[in-house]
Amino acid sequence: MPIPLSQIADFSLSDGQTIIARDSGQRRITVRCDIVGRDQGGFVADAKQQFAGAITAPEGVGVRWIGMFENLERATRHFLILIPATIVIIYGLLLMMFRSPREAFLVLLSLPFAFLGGALALYFRGMTLNVSSGVGFAALFGVSVMDSVFMVEWITAMRRRGLTSDEAVVEGALGRLRPSLMTSSVAILGLLPASLAVGLGSDVQRPLATVIVWGLVSTEILTLFVVPVLYRILAPKQLPDVA
Repeated sequence: MPIPLSQIADFSLSDGQTIIARDSGQRRITVRCDIVGRDQGGFVADAKQQFAGAITAPEGVGVRWIGMFENLERATRHFLILIPATIVIIYGLLLMMFRSPREAFLVLLSLPFAFLGGALALYFRGMTLNVSSGVGFAALFGVSVMDSVFMVEWITAMRRRGLTSDEAVVEGALGRLRPSLMTSSVAILGLLPASLAVGLGSDVQRPLATVIVWGLVSTEILTLFVVPVLYRILAPKQLPDVA
């Protein structure tokens, strides 16, 4: 014969844990949040500061901050080592190629040109520096150095053919105008849709494409018009002999 549970037990409603998670034998409680309208690194730094000033963890309780911002911290540490080392290596290779410290330094001046366009694009579009945009800057720097190498090498070749510095600068800039624009236009038009994308997965590709597209725009403008002028000012009067 069935017996109702109410005859043998008392029931009451109470709040409690639906999941008890453990890590290394200790209970773990996770507090999650979504970040909108600002960068993860800055948000976590502010949250840590406010937490330390307002909350004291009881004895035996540890606090750990985890999330995607850890990837940015690791990438930042790597970039702080790799970028200076890469610039030094590139300068050494340029010095071996041109045999002139001034010309090698002139090529490296293209890096600020590229960074300017990419950084301004991120700022005006409300984006932040993250791993994706960092990779975009790395690719952008390579393209900008290549364009400057071709420009400086072509101007130097014109001087070796007997042209004066002023004539070589003009002929070199005109000679590299069409190839440089064609090369950059292909990359800009190819990545422009990704730069403007707003669909699923665009959070990863949009910063990278934005940096490359608008960085290439500034690189082309400054490389075609500023590098020849700087070459006229900084280049040595006497070219080193070619082995």
